[in-house]
Amino acid sequence: MAISPVAPPNGPLQSLVSHLPYPAAVIGRQGHVLGANGGWKKLNGAPPACLEDIVDPDAAERVNALLQATSGEQASFACRIGAPEGLGAGHVLLTAARLVDGEADLALVQLMPLDADEAEQREVAQRESRWSHALEGAGQGVWDHDLIRDKVYHSPAWYRMRGFESGDNIEAELGPWIERVHPDDRPLIASSIERQDRGELRFNAFEYRERHRNGSWIWILSRGRPVERLPNGAVARIVGTDTDITALKQIESQLADEKERLRVTLQGVADGIIASDAQGYVTFLNPAAEALTGWSLSEAVGKPAVQVLTLLRDDGSIPPCPVLDCITTGEALSVDDSSVLVHASGDIRDIRLTASPLKNSSGALMGAVVVFQDITRSRNLQRELAHSASHDLLTGLPNRAAFDQALQGAAALAREENRQHALCYIDLDYFKQVNDTAGHAAGDELLKHIADLIRQSCRNGDFAARIGGDEFVLLLLDCSLDDARIVCEKLVQAISQFVFTWEGQSFTVGASVGITAVTFREPSTSQLTKQADAACYAAKRDGRGRVRLFDAAD
Repeated sequence: MAISPVAPPNGPLQSLVSHLPYPAAVIGRQGHVLGANGGWKKLNGAPPACLEDIVDPDAAERVNALLQATSGEQASFACRIGAPEGLGAGHVLLTAARLVDGEADLALVQLMPLDADEAEQREVAQRESRWSHALEGAGQGVWDHDLIRDKVYHSPAWYRMRGFESGDNIEAELGPWIERVHPDDRPLIASSIERQDRGELRFNAFEYRERHRNGSWIWILSRGRPVERLPNGAVARIVGTDTDITALKQIESQLADEKERLRVTLQGVADGIIASDAQGYVTFLNPAAEALTGWSLSEAVGKPAVQVLTLLRDDGSIPPCPVLDCITTGEALSVDDSSVLVHASGDIRDIRLTASPLKNSSGALMGAVVVFQDITRSRNLQRELAHSASHDLLTGLPNRAAFDQALQGAAALAREENRQHALCYIDLDYFKQVNDTAGHAAGDELLKHIADLIRQSCRNGDFAARIGGDEFVLLLLDCSLDDARIVCEKLVQAISQFVFTWEGQSFTVGASVGITAVTFREPSTSQLTKQADAACYAAKRDGRGRVRLFDAAD
């Protein structure tokens, strides 16, 4: 069969050949060299005329066979041949590819020194070795799943984390892989693997428990991704790593247990606890804090602490927010006992409160924690005790101790500011008859009524007290003796006109009053009391139901 000559290639094909890094040429159907790059020309100083000038007959025959091949047969090949002169000793790699340039059949051939190819292979091997050592050193077990051939490769670390050595038959000892997985984890794994094999996941990661060789459960973090796909997009190969995270899971479980213990503890604490972040916004309330503030946890989180923890002083002023103060200073603080907490409903509760800064392990401020207690009952009890210590339990008027203190204060004002007050000593008349006739219960009830009459006679700022059985005193501040006499005469009249009824019986009593002046001239409060008492005794002696000013003759 005659073969027509072919013109040398030009255009893109010639440009491709000229840019190849190793000796390359285009061979025509007759085996002639139609074009070559500079690398080929350097082999013998001039372009070769035919392929046989460079390669051995066997290689030339394979190229010619490639040119004679019909469509659908071999389109390329590579083989090792002896190195032609000019390429150094050893062997080279001959690559050939069948081309079509218009209607002509051409072959592109290239000679590649094997030392360059081997160097590249060594570099690839070194990279793979470095990655392998890095993964082994990090405890990463590598797996490579070829879905087409249904073959799986596992690295030595993959075996070791399960208690085996490379090459051990794990399935023979522990059963198929899915049977080694904890039953609770199998549905999740099956779903993830199914989606991964279908190509729905570009990256897959899941945690599961697997049976170790010693029978214990270990936690595995498996991560993988498809690296090869079929033309239809189906996954052909998946590569990934397994990491033993058993220790991390144990720590995670311990932390979860500690968190639960802390949660239960905080839930059961009777004191209110509020936590905030470094900006003073609420992050936590325990149930006691919810009850005391009227805010639920869901409502309070994210709100400014000053809005949730509303405080007032006894005088109605608003104290600084303890949370913000604590965050600003970085120091623990206590709120004065006089502060009260305002419930969301408006109710007032007495509290005792401490605030402490919350810092991390490096000392950086993370927020604040406030602990507060409802001391309303104890505060009320203190008030009651304080009131009882200074007041008469029967009438509610101040008692003798309170009177002595008030008189000392009035006398001091008189001495220091040259002011005058009036001390009135009141003793009931005929009170003993009520006790003897109707009993002490009736007498006590009558005394309560008399105390009310005395209160009504007082001006703002005056002081009234019960200092004995049926004995009372009035301390009229900034009052002359004449004005004091008028006040006391009205009181005597009101008492004498009061009709007391007890169990069908009616009683009337009277009162005698002695008055003395409290001025800068009399420094002794005991002497003042004696003077008022002496004046009262004189009023009784004069016929009772009278008001008598103190006279030295008394």
